[in-house]
Amino acid sequence: MLSRLTDDIDRWKQAAAESAAAQVSNGMIVGLGSGSTAAFAVQALGRRIQEGLRITGIPTSERTAAQARALNIPLSTLDEHSQIDVTIDGADEVEAGTLNLIKGHGGALLREKIVAEASERLVIVVDQSKIVDHLGARESVPVEVIPFGWQGAASRLRDLGANPLLRKDAGGEPFKSDGGHYILDCRFGPIASAESLAGELDHVVGVVEHGLFIGLTSEVRVAGAGGVTVLAV
Repeated sequence: MLSRLTDDIDRWKQAAAESAAAQVSNGMIVGLGSGSTAAFAVQALGRRIQEGLRITGIPTSERTAAQARALNIPLSTLDEHSQIDVTIDGADEVEAGTLNLIKGHGGALLREKIVAEASERLVIVVDQSKIVDHLGARESVPVEVIPFGWQGAASRLRDLGANPLLRKDAGGEPFKSDGGHYILDCRFGPIASAESLAGELDHVVGVVEHGLFIGLTSEVRVAGAGGVTVLAV
């Protein structure tokens, strides 16, 4: 039963991602998200490039950049293209109604937010399990911190009601983001006001960025047993 559910979720992720990739047109600068669902979108864009689509990709992680190169997707940087037409990315949670997000469980939240901020449109692709009434209902909020003195940042996050855990890699060492930072996974429980919490996190010394994406989403493509539904604010 679990295997069947996993297969269903993978199909839903792929359906959402491919529906977003189908909206990309010639000449666009496209932000390429990170994570399992975004990877399906990158894969779909690679197939479209083989069929003649002409785009330039801006990857949000080294892993996504490697996937895009393998698919012959032309890549550039924000130095070359400061304005992105559309970014397709996944999310760990999507708050129904506001379309605010939790992102960063793949470890790329800093670059993902930089690319999202530079995008005219941010299209999020998810399966239906990612939709929640309140952010934090199921997922922790990733908070990227400077390694120097990270314990102090963790203490201040506790004062805000978090239960911060230092993320570890497969070898048991502190996980390091592409930027060389640590990530504290902060369990808050259901968040009454993500906007207020984001403002508080912004002022914690030692925090580089956090996984609350507020007011950035243009639309969410949600896939489930009934097909793909488009949500917009």
